[in-house]
Amino acid sequence: MSQPSYVSGPSSVPLLGRTVGAELDRVVQATPDALAVVSRHQGVRLSYQQLHAEVERAARALLALGVDKGDRVGIWAGNSVEWLIIQYATAKVGAILVNVNPAYRRHELHYALGKSGVSVLVAARSFRQTDYLEMLREVGPELPGLSTTILLGERSAGMLGWEDFLDDGGPALEARLRVREAELDFDDPINIQYTSGTTGFPKGATLSHHNILNNGFFVGEGCGYGPKDIVCVPVPLYHCFGMVMGNLGALTHGATVVYPEVAFDPKATLDAVQAERCTSLYGVPTMFIAQLQHPDFASYDLASLRTGIMAGSPCPVEVMKQVIDRMHLADVTICYGMTETSPVSFQSRHTDDLEHRTATVGAVHPHVECKVVDPDTGRTVPRGTPGELLSRGYLVMLGYWDDEAATAIAIDRAGWMHTGDLALMRDDGYVNIIGRIKDMVIRGGENIFPREIEEFLYRHPKIQDVQVVGVPDQKYGEELCAWVKLRDGETATPEEIKTFCRGEIATFKIPRYVRFTDSFPMTVTGKVRKVEMRETSIRELGLEGAAAVKTA
Repeated sequence: MSQPSYVSGPSSVPLLGRTVGAELDRVVQATPDALAVVSRHQGVRLSYQQLHAEVERAARALLALGVDKGDRVGIWAGNSVEWLIIQYATAKVGAILVNVNPAYRRHELHYALGKSGVSVLVAARSFRQTDYLEMLREVGPELPGLSTTILLGERSAGMLGWEDFLDDGGPALEARLRVREAELDFDDPINIQYTSGTTGFPKGATLSHHNILNNGFFVGEGCGYGPKDIVCVPVPLYHCFGMVMGNLGALTHGATVVYPEVAFDPKATLDAVQAERCTSLYGVPTMFIAQLQHPDFASYDLASLRTGIMAGSPCPVEVMKQVIDRMHLADVTICYGMTETSPVSFQSRHTDDLEHRTATVGAVHPHVECKVVDPDTGRTVPRGTPGELLSRGYLVMLGYWDDEAATAIAIDRAGWMHTGDLALMRDDGYVNIIGRIKDMVIRGGENIFPREIEEFLYRHPKIQDVQVVGVPDQKYGEELCAWVKLRDGETATPEEIKTFCRGEIATFKIPRYVRFTDSFPMTVTGKVRKVEMRETSIRELGLEGAAAVKTA
């Protein structure tokens, strides 16, 4: 008789029972002079002692603003040392950091800040070609709860500059900070990360110190980190990949974290690895592909690399082989998870052979339980049988912010987080992700729910109905294809539909393909057949080659 599809991660290493702030204090006491962070595009290098001093100053400044335990402090910016400082400063005062995607536009920004009740927002003045300042002036007056905006850089009318903010964090507030820290518990909420929602709006996954500190620690353990490791983090800090697997993975091992640029750039990443002698490199498959295809790739000395993480979307097997052979990442690992699980639940071991690192998403993480169940009955299926993957343990989020109904659907009464992913557990306990029960699209590591895009497009005055599906793409893994049904008598072009989206929703959520139709394929019960839509789109768009790309 086959074993059931259930595994639990054994470990002789206990969970960390402390707050993020306490962990920073511990590392500073142990290795004050070790290099903590390098932000190359800013020209900033801080030891752990120097970082700690900046974090303490920012924490005192938050207290001066009246930030209380449980208050929400947002950050809307690309990768920078200030991002890291605010991450740790909010942890020290017990505030809940709200990560705002740098790609958000007005509609999404307004929703995220309003839904979470952000009272203090730290923001860049701009990001790439987007003028944040203009957007903040439009959105700010509509959010009465947003009392203070702090700009990274110089002040602007009605907004503090970064140094203005820090100047209020004087030593006189140190006693108050110590009192506040003594009031904190590692199960307190510390972070809200918005994930695209099937109801048309993002949901705020609420995570605790315990969730993310331990996940970062065990991810680092999976990579074999030690104090001499230098971790290159070109992935965005607003996402768990950057702030948990990167920042906290390094912190918990006394390692160094390196930010090559404000956002991913293949040349800046290769420059950083070579100049800083990085031992670990993170990225989604498209990032590794971009570096491998850079015209000057062969000129770079990447011999210092040893390990790293590839995650966010399935990796083509041939790409993984090149990463190992040409980038010297002999111990590179695959990670799988979701924001709601802090994020990692499965990781290939750095000692695994190539087959395990290319054909699976790895083994279950320490202190984590996972099982595969029949989506209809909820019963655990035998190994080798497809079903929905569920996770349980310290890593499961506290819930969705201000959304008990959605939380109850996601986390059952036994504490299992329902991932919505179809998985198959092998006899050795390793897992393959074979599809999704939900219709989520993963584009270049960004999770997109078509329902959210559909809800937005319904606002277009010419659109009567719309359905969005994911189609395969060789560069990004998947792209969006919108099937649009126009109102009677209306005409439109694909470019007109895309223009309607620009500046309102994130660029990665704008459908690459727009197809006009008079009807949608339906089941006998009246449900839209998105599988058939996807197959039709692949055929019409000539994407058979992308669909045939083999992934792990």
